[in-house]
Amino acid sequence: MSTTDIDYSARAKDVLGFSRWWQVAAAVVMMGLVSPYQYVWSSIRSPMANRLAIDPAALGAVFTLFVIFQAGSQFPVGWWRDRHGPRALTLLAGLLAGGGYLGLSRATSVWQLYVLYSLGAVGVGIVYTVAVNTALKWFPDRRGLTTGLGTMAFAGGSALVVPYVRANATAANYPGVLRNMGLLIGIGIIVGAVVLRDPPKGWLEATTNGGDDAGSHADPTARKQYTWREMAGTWQFWVMYVMFVCASGAGLMLTAKVVSFAENLGLAAVIATVSATVLPVAGGVGRLVVGDASDRLDRERAMAASFFLCGIGLFAVVWFARAESNVGFILAVIVATFFWSPQYTLFPSVVGDYYGREHSSANYALLYSGKMWGGVFGGAVTGFLITATGWTTAFLVGGVLAIVAAVGALFLRPPTDS
Repeated sequence: MSTTDIDYSARAKDVLGFSRWWQVAAAVVMMGLVSPYQYVWSSIRSPMANRLAIDPAALGAVFTLFVIFQAGSQFPVGWWRDRHGPRALTLLAGLLAGGGYLGLSRATSVWQLYVLYSLGAVGVGIVYTVAVNTALKWFPDRRGLTTGLGTMAFAGGSALVVPYVRANATAANYPGVLRNMGLLIGIGIIVGAVVLRDPPKGWLEATTNGGDDAGSHADPTARKQYTWREMAGTWQFWVMYVMFVCASGAGLMLTAKVVSFAENLGLAAVIATVSATVLPVAGGVGRLVVGDASDRLDRERAMAASFFLCGIGLFAVVWFARAESNVGFILAVIVATFFWSPQYTLFPSVVGDYYGREHSSANYALLYSGKMWGGVFGGAVTGFLITATGWTTAFLVGGVLAIVAAVGALFLRPPTDS
């Protein structure tokens, strides 16, 4: 029996009482709301430093800590969610992510910035793992598309506020910007928590018409339901972990440094603003397009092609920056981001394909912890490379990391006992 013989939508509606797409809609809205934490930092760092009368370099580790707390929080969050559902965690996320920005708007010292941004990062981590795994749990038939929608919102949602932030990126105005965003984030997530729920265990084995056994079918996509310990015992997981570190390191370097890179290589100031704006848009579209394509094509080959083209895009970023080509630079940023960003759609989809959906929150969260090391590269290590060797070398190293991730994808195949 093929997967098309199961009416997943009907089974979900029997459980929920309404379309399963409302689950994805809630996840998408929440992901868009928390996206500024990652994608707006490069625009608010300098105003924060100016308001506190400190060198912006004193805030150099904030983005790295954000990545560490956002990624590191996801494994315990995923473990809890698989056992107790998403609602309580999502309410907590609203308080942390919304409260983080509200607190930042009134911060008066450096240590407060570090603490508040890190607390907000935990809230972002909760939203992220809840949203991605909502798609994996309710849509075994459309993993690439639905995770692409959620992660697209995480990348693209901030594009709606980047121009607003950049226009008010002064020491006097940014507190009001953060206060407004904090209120919107907190309220939006709390509303989303009311909608979210997980499917009951065995929902795909339930009947589609409220008790008529003639309509009962087992889920043909179900493989062995790996726990995180069992997953960690497979070589595929470790190959993906190295790939995740490399791909996220390359992409987070671009995310954190693109504005400074453009400014330091003498490109026009408007180019830095345009780059910061198109980056999340390109990332969001890439996640959706490549994720949807991976539902129809070989997912591993989609990963290899995507990361390879990301590496080529990063090499092009360096080339056009050195050539002082504004248009070429922006196009290269678009290409690099479009093909890097799908990692956050492709990896959770492969985890679901290889290891099952029952423990998907904890399993993908463990893989996602590789983003911590990618964040170390994108923040602290890149900063060291820039100081020691210059901007060009740092971005070329990022391109090489993306190529390494592409090569790793060529070796992936499902675990033999699944």
